[in-house]
Amino acid sequence: MLTGYVHPDYAKSLAAYGTPRELPRSGGWVLERPIPDSPYRDAMGCYPLFACQDWSGLKADLDDLASDLVSICLVPDPFGGHTPDSLAECFPDKFLAFKEHYVLDLQCDLQKVIKRKTRQAINAALRHLTVELCSNPAEYLDEWVRTYGYLVEKHQLSGIHRFSRDSFAVQMTVPGFHLFRALRENHVEGMASWYVQGDVAYGHLLGVSPRGYELNVLYAIFWAAIQHFLGKARWVDFGGLAGTEGDSESGMALFKRKWASTTRPAYLCGRIFNHEAYGQIVRAKDIPETDYFPAYRVGEFRPASTDTHLAEQAH
Repeated sequence: MLTGYVHPDYAKSLAAYGTPRELPRSGGWVLERPIPDSPYRDAMGCYPLFACQDWSGLKADLDDLASDLVSICLVPDPFGGHTPDSLAECFPDKFLAFKEHYVLDLQCDLQKVIKRKTRQAINAALRHLTVELCSNPAEYLDEWVRTYGYLVEKHQLSGIHRFSRDSFAVQMTVPGFHLFRALRENHVEGMASWYVQGDVAYGHLLGVSPRGYELNVLYAIFWAAIQHFLGKARWVDFGGLAGTEGDSESGMALFKRKWASTTRPAYLCGRIFNHEAYGQIVRAKDIPETDYFPAYRVGEFRPASTDTHLAEQAH
């Protein structure tokens, strides 16, 4: 059974930001988009991760895209069935270490991984908060949109990072979706969504009220999620640091280290299919030299420090 990011309905939930296009050999999905001020189109992977069923078929799928797209850019699932060499072969024009994902092996001794001070913070948070798994997430759609709105307002999010009510409504129907809510005196102070795909539980998105930060709501939610996924998954992926070069000593990094038993690399991958058109677009837009890929979309999204992926806001 397909679940999580590999399910076609997840790509459909992002249809407002690009036309979902299936990659038939690999069983993945990308978003095809018009390139502004040009007759051309390109593609991007679904946010936050590109996943597929058969990674051995990805190169042939990409070769097929060469006839009608200018370029593609995506971040492969760090738990995908690929190697750095296979990704480099598929994406010769852009291949770099994007970020390390902090992950927890649920077969580890949690007492050794999650240290005493973290357990004390968990207990302190749970003295004020109750965390529950929403058995029917759709019932809490409005509450989720409102709670996620705290993050939208805090970081002035736009575009695909902002999502929409319609997008969330579809995401909640994707198999493998889990929604946790943390309450204090029947008032929601934080919510977090996860996807279980294969043997991995991926932290997806979250929303925290201003009061929730004061109550350390994330300690309560993360702990509740870990307890729930025990026996249901092998790994919990808390995601990585924001941007291409995260600060390993930042508060965000230190927070995620408290929960992780190891890390997994995620890569930023790009390929130019039509070099002539790519160059024309860059010259027409008078793009200065940049490491951004594709260069003609530089500045399209807000800085990476405002990423909304659950683990990138877990501070």
